Amino acid sequence: MEATAKHLLDWYDANARVLPWRAPPGAPPPDPYRVWLSEVMLQQTTVAAVGPYFAKFLALWPTVQDLAAAEDAEVMSAWAGLGYYARARNLLACARAVAARGGVFPDTEEGLRELPGVGAYTAAAVAAIAFARRAAVVDANVERVVSRLYAIATPLPQAKAEIRARTEQLTPNDRPGDFAQAMMDLGATVCTVRAPRCLLCPLSADCAGRRLGPEQFPVKAPKRAKPQRRGQAFWIERDGAVWLVRRTDKGMLGGMRALPDNGWSARSDGEGAPPLAGPWQDLGTVRHSFTHFDLDLQLMLYSGADWARLEQQPGEWWPAAQLDRAGLPTLFAKAARLAPETDGEN
Repeated sequence: MEATAKHLLDWYDANARVLPWRAPPGAPPPDPYRVWLSEVMLQQTTVAAVGPYFAKFLALWPTVQDLAAAEDAEVMSAWAGLGYYARARNLLACARAVAARGGVFPDTEEGLRELPGVGAYTAAAVAAIAFARRAAVVDANVERVVSRLYAIATPLPQAKAEIRARTEQLTPNDRPGDFAQAMMDLGATVCTVRAPRCLLCPLSADCAGRRLGPEQFPVKAPKRAKPQRRGQAFWIERDGAVWLVRRTDKGMLGGMRALPDNGWSARSDGEGAPPLAGPWQDLGTVRHSFTHFDLDLQLMLYSGADWARLEQQPGEWWPAAQLDRAGLPTLFAKAARLAPETDGEN
């Protein structure tokens, strides 16, 4: 085990990716706030997608206390487009809990797990990378490396316990943060999902999966077909401004600005009434894939003028020409592209 860790760390010293939230190999650990922020953003999201958001958040909120003091709407708007919006709500809850502790993150896995929204993976990653604690850090890249290294034949997700145990055995007492990031980099750049570059791998001599055919690992259970949902969103425009609402804090895309809709959810098609009685015109449909279902969202254009009734409802007029600044979730941004261009008259 010690030889495996040494081979990997030697490779990492020469090949580590340069990322804005990292310290160079062998350097003192980075600021825990940067580590935590990056790890939350990187959940189910690529490094390339996270980079600009990470820079934007640091520019707006340089410290965890700054983030804790931010308005919910501002944070949700800044997060728009990154997806998995529950992460943004958890981010705020965690920042406020840390701020209540004087802005100091707990320095152990156990302490970090007590923070709102911090699960096993994030706690292990922050403990190892920010505080040099020995912790088994297992993301999708590490799962792939370890399952191939030991040719683990148990399908995911049942194999997760064995993969974690193997990772725990491999993790050294010295430089555990660098080791965790080395495993991530190896999976991202060498032990890739397709066409792994085994000739460049520092662990290839000991890899059981290489001899059997690495691409068969990790073994995955057959995917279930996603449910197909349908819903409607409503485009209501007046004098070059479009009517937006704020979604409830809980549920799909909670707390985000959005177009009004008919109440679709992950479990059912929308059944709610439009915000106004017609006339309505069908502008087309966009498809969007969520983790557990696909949604066909039909965009309906209002061509009436019952503004008094509309303005009795919660919402706001937003300049249509500046809709990209509203922080709409990707689904509603896609739907908005179906709307006709406006010249400022209605």
